[in-house]
Amino acid sequence: MIDDVATDGSTSGEKSMPAPTRRARRVRMTGKERREQLLDIGRTLFADKGFEGTSVEEIAARAGVSKPVVYEHFGGKEGLYAVVVDREMRQLLDLVTGALTAGHPRELLEQAAFALLDYIETYTDGFRILVRDSPVAQSTGTFASLISDIATQVEDILGLEFKARGFDPKLAPLYAQALVGMVALTGQWWLDVRKPKKAEVAAHLVNLAWHGLENLESKPRLIGHRKS
Repeated sequence: MIDDVATDGSTSGEKSMPAPTRRARRVRMTGKERREQLLDIGRTLFADKGFEGTSVEEIAARAGVSKPVVYEHFGGKEGLYAVVVDREMRQLLDLVTGALTAGHPRELLEQAAFALLDYIETYTDGFRILVRDSPVAQSTGTFASLISDIATQVEDILGLEFKARGFDPKLAPLYAQALVGMVALTGQWWLDVRKPKKAEVAAHLVNLAWHGLENLESKPRLIGHRKS
């Protein structure tokens, strides 16, 4: 007797076997997409573990690729790190310099303080990378050099104000470094504590800076026993 044939092709006396599961096709990334993926992964790992604590193996594993793919795009961990740092430095510099628009000098101080705090709040991983020490910092720039670049922008504004108020404009670079350094170090502290709120931090920074500038002596003198 011939068994009836089931609709799936099996005979009525046989158990129907499930059709084989089709393996999902891996979507191939373009070279540009892969590069961006590796940069995102590297940025996260460098922020979390630092340069030394991050390996090419881990970057490749997170991306689901082999180590040679990382080397192909960046030449190694150092190359990837350099691109990440360069991007973050440009992002922060653009934010701060873009904030220094026309306005009252005190408002410019507020804008600069807010720009740095905005960056820390929005690009926390990037800021963590910038303030870490790295053996490849010489080729990519350092946080100190970035702060110096920002101070140069502030220096031009201070120079005009100093000249208008009868102060020596040649001292503007010194005051610019002091002001920007104060904001930057406060930002590093605020990175982890996040208290008080951003607007309050900005207000206190400007309070110290502005009232210090407002009562600036044209020829400051030392009052202690040391004179040199």
